[in-house]
Amino acid sequence: MGSLSHLRVLDLSRVLAGPWCTQNLADLGADVIKVERPTDGDDTRHWGPPFAKDAQGHDTAETAYFIAINRNKRSITVDISRPEGQEIIRNLALESDVVIENYKVDQLKKYGLDYESLKKIKPELIYCSITGFGQTGPYAHRPGYDFIVQGMGGFMSVTGEADDFPGASPQKAGVAIADIFTGMYASTAILAAVLHRDRTGEGQYIDMALLDTQVAVMANVASAYLCSDEVPIRWGNASPTIVPYQTFPTADGWMIVAAGNNGQFSHFVRVGGEAHLADHPLYCENPLRVQHRKQLIPLLADMTRKKTKAEWISLLEEVGVPCGPINNFQEVFDNEQVKARELQLQVDHPTAGKMPLVASPMRLSKTPVEVRMPPPTLGQHTESILQERLGLSPEAIDRLKQKGII
Repeated sequence: MGSLSHLRVLDLSRVLAGPWCTQNLADLGADVIKVERPTDGDDTRHWGPPFAKDAQGHDTAETAYFIAINRNKRSITVDISRPEGQEIIRNLALESDVVIENYKVDQLKKYGLDYESLKKIKPELIYCSITGFGQTGPYAHRPGYDFIVQGMGGFMSVTGEADDFPGASPQKAGVAIADIFTGMYASTAILAAVLHRDRTGEGQYIDMALLDTQVAVMANVASAYLCSDEVPIRWGNASPTIVPYQTFPTADGWMIVAAGNNGQFSHFVRVGGEAHLADHPLYCENPLRVQHRKQLIPLLADMTRKKTKAEWISLLEEVGVPCGPINNFQEVFDNEQVKARELQLQVDHPTAGKMPLVASPMRLSKTPVEVRMPPPTLGQHTESILQERLGLSPEAIDRLKQKGII
């Protein structure tokens, strides 16, 4: 039994931020019902290739994007634009502890599925809305996309090579960090609201915004600006205050070297066969290395190209210089530590057979995370949910099907 096995979550969200939140809750044991559009389902069901493959190696209809964020959930298809569909959602909300949605501001109000409407029939309900810019302010009605928010929230202004580097430009992250962090914060906020409800019996509304989250997770970079009024700039993979503290090319790829003091710098260049750099008057102290980085870094890069990534890491670990590889994903999942932590797992799926997934990083000793269900096929649990939660008869369900409500 998971930590949250007593919670029922009605998930009206789609794409990434909301589903990431509800997958966290589901991994911890919550019973999550994912509401999808009939026929089309969640947008990410169509964001492929790549697709999961079946036992014969053929593509299935399950996209890699969808399966990454929807395990441990049950799928029901409901047309919420029609009164009968709205009634199903209201009744499911009555049976739930938490509702989460990421529709545009006020869009669910016209269906009577907004917080104020549902609160009237269930005051203890916890209701979480996720939007690009929140429920208030001049941007509230704008659509919000992760890429745009990464730019607006300052992340891209400090990500990418420095302006004096050839071809330099602002860069987004390789994954949708504003969406993912918003989902993480939403999970935390929902659990806080559950604790409050359990103590007081009061439900509440949670207003989550991608832009708010992106600004918040800029952490010390945002704080540095507020404290100094100095606008942070891009440094690429380098540090503005420590040299060498960046990526370096090797004979067969890239590695990270984080030499945080003079001793580590000395060990780095000595095992690389360039011991004279340790005592060089321009490089012997970190402030000097920072001042003369443009001369030093090319010399170090020439040195690192003479050995392979594995050779360098073995040598540097032996002498205590912090370092690490930059792995592609084949190397990630081949890594001995990743294997030891069992970060790749397989689940049985009705169309894909053995489906590979990335494990949750949450490790609880008493209530461990477990994958109880694979990512659902579209509408896989519609009938069972309507029978179990709402007590509908097979005849009533057939009538809803014939009308296209489910």
